[in-house]
Amino acid sequence: MKDFAGLGHLFVAAFLFHFASFMVIPAITDVTMEAVCPGRDECSVAIYLSGFQNAVTGLGALVVTPIVGNLSDRYGRKALMTVPVTVAVVPLFVLALNRSTVYFYVYYVAKIIAGIFCEGTMHCLSLAYVADHVGPRRRAAAFGLLSGVSAAGFVSGTLTARFLPTASTFQVAAAVATAAALYLRAFLPDSGGVSCGDEAGDPLLQDSSCSSSTSSSASSSDEEVSPRLPPQKGGLPSLSDMVALLTSSLALSGAATVTFFYSLGEHGLQTALLYYLKAQFGYSKDEFANLLLIAGAAGMLSQLTVMPILAPVLGEERLLIIGLLGGCTHVFLYGIAWSYWVPYFAAAFIILSAFVHPSIRTSVSKSVGSNEQGIAQGCISGISSFASILGPLIFTPLTAWFLSETEPFNFKGFSIMCAGFCTVTHCLYYQYEDARRAV
Repeated sequence: MKDFAGLGHLFVAAFLFHFASFMVIPAITDVTMEAVCPGRDECSVAIYLSGFQNAVTGLGALVVTPIVGNLSDRYGRKALMTVPVTVAVVPLFVLALNRSTVYFYVYYVAKIIAGIFCEGTMHCLSLAYVADHVGPRRRAAAFGLLSGVSAAGFVSGTLTARFLPTASTFQVAAAVATAAALYLRAFLPDSGGVSCGDEAGDPLLQDSSCSSSTSSSASSSDEEVSPRLPPQKGGLPSLSDMVALLTSSLALSGAATVTFFYSLGEHGLQTALLYYLKAQFGYSKDEFANLLLIAGAAGMLSQLTVMPILAPVLGEERLLIIGLLGGCTHVFLYGIAWSYWVPYFAAAFIILSAFVHPSIRTSVSKSVGSNEQGIAQGCISGISSFASILGPLIFTPLTAWFLSETEPFNFKGFSIMCAGFCTVTHCLYYQYEDARRAV
């Protein structure tokens, strides 16, 4: 753990950012329902508003995230990280002032705009920052720790929301988000896209003053084993350049495909879950907070303790398979929940599904050169954002239909089961690609 001290400021900024972002989730469903459909437990308009927000945010993030990642390769991570952490304060500040219908719609518009710059961007840049400082063989553990710190922010924010009234929840979240932006600007050392390390020595953290010749050597070594973007005459890489990068190796194309299907199922679950639980079991803010707390604690335990231990032993590929199977199980359990306690049990399987994203990101990080970490991670985040567009478009009307009085048959969790089949698809695809690489 001592070796990760150089990443301490990044971990603090990530913790505060996710603390503020996730703190409002248990309360936002009730705030939305009260603003749009006061006094009701089922409301198709609220579901459609949420789905539209996710779709527009995903569309914007699809375009913005790879561009921001590429710019961070050129101008440094810190300058570009400032954008999402600063923009994230605005929607929280709006609801901190008031939660009336007018303020809700102002928040709604601000949240869409902020989401375009925050959805995936902060995570993408944080991963690139870690890759700048951590050698390839230790990268899976480092990415797991970063995800664990984010999960710790999730747990802490959710636990805090559990004991605060709704009004105070948004006020505290806005204050913490502001603190995150100030801390990042004041204390985080800048980092460019070119790492000083190479795989042979595999130092966890390189000395910041390493010579340019060492950097050149490492970069040259990376070029021999990593796919490269075509040389640019200037400006940003085109869509065809990014596609060429992702299709330049089986590892990258497999990571892109698995990310798409897994994210599609994940966003389908997120679109439906809270409204489904409110309609099926009458969940309110406190029950949502309890569920999210269990999910966050399972993810935090997995990524802070289990993954750093297992990653050097099993490798990211085996961890990914375990995570995919765990993800399938926990989504299906949500869909067939027969009692109020079953979602709590299903959430515990996140201790396995939490392996998925760090494992994918590690595979991607090892497959590109040191000065392409930002654009590569941005492309993967963009694919996830594309899935976040399709997820609401597919699952929002399906959820609204099966939670309405005109449902074709009585199965409120049908849309969640469909999301589960998406996770099965990506699991089967990965097994096929694994067998293909073995041959």
